Amino acid sequence: MDSYGELLKNKREEKLLSLDVVSAALTIDKKYLAGLEDEDTTVFPGEPYLVGFLKNYSEYLEMDSAYLLKLYHNKQLQESPVPEGLIEKHKSEKFWPILISSIAAFVLIIIAVILIVVLKKKPVEEDENLLAESAKTHQYELKDAKFVQRLYKGDQLQVSSADGTIILTVKETLKSFGLDTPAGVFYTDLAEESEFDINGDGTSDLIVYVSDISATDEKRGAEVSLLLRHGVSVAGGETTMDNIPFADEIQSKHPQVVILEDNRAYPFTLNATFRASCVFRDKIDFGSSVESYFSTGEQFTANPHNGIRLWMSNSNAVKFTVIADAKTYDLEIGKAGQVLVEDIKWIKDADGRYKLVVIELD
Repeated sequence: MDSYGELLKNKREEKLLSLDVVSAALTIDKKYLAGLEDEDTTVFPGEPYLVGFLKNYSEYLEMDSAYLLKLYHNKQLQESPVPEGLIEKHKSEKFWPILISSIAAFVLIIIAVILIVVLKKKPVEEDENLLAESAKTHQYELKDAKFVQRLYKGDQLQVSSADGTIILTVKETLKSFGLDTPAGVFYTDLAEESEFDINGDGTSDLIVYVSDISATDEKRGAEVSLLLRHGVSVAGGETTMDNIPFADEIQSKHPQVVILEDNRAYPFTLNATFRASCVFRDKIDFGSSVESYFSTGEQFTANPHNGIRLWMSNSNAVKFTVIADAKTYDLEIGKAGQVLVEDIKWIKDADGRYKLVVIELD
């Protein structure tokens, strides 16, 4: 099919005419003449301008303007989009995959709705269980191990000490966890760790951390972890004479330091004052070993019946005082930076005499 633009350009060049000459002769801007030859309709302000310029340009070149206009309109028809009403719509090959995907999505939505209903119901059941628990009053015993529990208002904690049992009562479980102690009521907020002096001796005894507490419902209780710092006096068991070893049964290449001698064995008190930071482990009588970290100025008190084993990461950081038979004995153990394991315990001689001794272990 002929191109009206090419026909115009070929005819102009055949006549050896430049666009400038034709533009001056027809008083038509050169860009519109170039637009006709390039068939660039975008340069014209509107179709009437293009049609008028095409007619004038073709007649100036002595060409059939009706034929050129026909070529222009045919090209326009070819480039125009087909009216939507004349297009026959066919189902895409992707129709069935799309339909299957839609059904699958619908099934997933149904499943999600069911899960949401179930999950909403579960917290409600959990809340009901928590409310039922909050209606009860529980009693717990704090020992050397870390204690983790959801506590409710009115619950009680028992701490054994040399002076008897210390009772701690949960006072508050709304926004802050409140603990009523002989030394007063102490509070700890959510995600906060606090240290309390529960017996009023000026030394922190209990570490409290609150991991969960409600800001609107005290009946939900509070999830807390508690750990005794050993600032509170730690009581040992009963003195067991049959378990007191003979002196010749002690296996250590180090000499024994005798604190006192008597015709019987009895409980004694060990006070430790920390002059520097130290990792400290103790085992009282026949109990389990407990490890703690002490800082400068902190104290530890124990009341063994048979004895106590001590492990120190920096032995010179600790000053020990033993109180037995109403007498006080100061002990200087180890050197700065020395890791040391010591026993302070009762032993007996072959003649039946009892000795409270300090023994360095290998």
